[in-house]
Amino acid sequence: PLCSNNNPYASFGATLARDEEQNLWSTPHDVTHTEADDDRVLYNMIVVRNQLDKDSEEWQKLNYDIYTLRQTRKEVRSRWKHILEDLGFQKEADSLLSVTKLSIISDSQNMSKARDILLKLSEETNIFPTSWELSERYLFVVDRLIALDAAEEFFKMASAVYPKRAGGERADESQKAPQC
Repeated sequence: PLCSNNNPYASFGATLARDEEQNLWSTPHDVTHTEADDDRVLYNMIVVRNQLDKDSEEWQKLNYDIYTLRQTRKEVRSRWKHILEDLGFQKEADSLLSVTKLSIISDSQNMSKARDILLKLSEETNIFPTSWELSERYLFVVDRLIALDAAEEFFKMASAVYPKRAGGERADESQKAPQC
């Protein structure tokens, strides 16, 4: 019987729900979610929300903030993946974007160059939203691009696809119809 204690799938739904709450980067079973400062912020928001009454206004506001932050992260990751695929890294895009607590900088001399490129991406393109605080995660990605000798090409592509506009608006946002 399905409700037997011997059934390995009996708690499958509960496990998935629990994993989703802790799954801050929308990657199943990501145990690295509290390794970076921005991960800790999201984790702390989830902990506080879970201590509140679901009918409260504070819970609803916090739940909305958590959802918004997750969606923003997904959008930023999607932008990076799109550019990587356009540069010819179709099969490698996900692994280039995968950063865990075991990730290392390939060459310590690349660290300052990676920071400079990441800062340049932030200031001169709209690959990140205007309110985005630079994520340590993307420092590792830029380091990998430097090692592949593709960092400058990535910056050029990001500048073309997500150019900075007056007022911080992305070029593709002005062409979109408003969405409900």
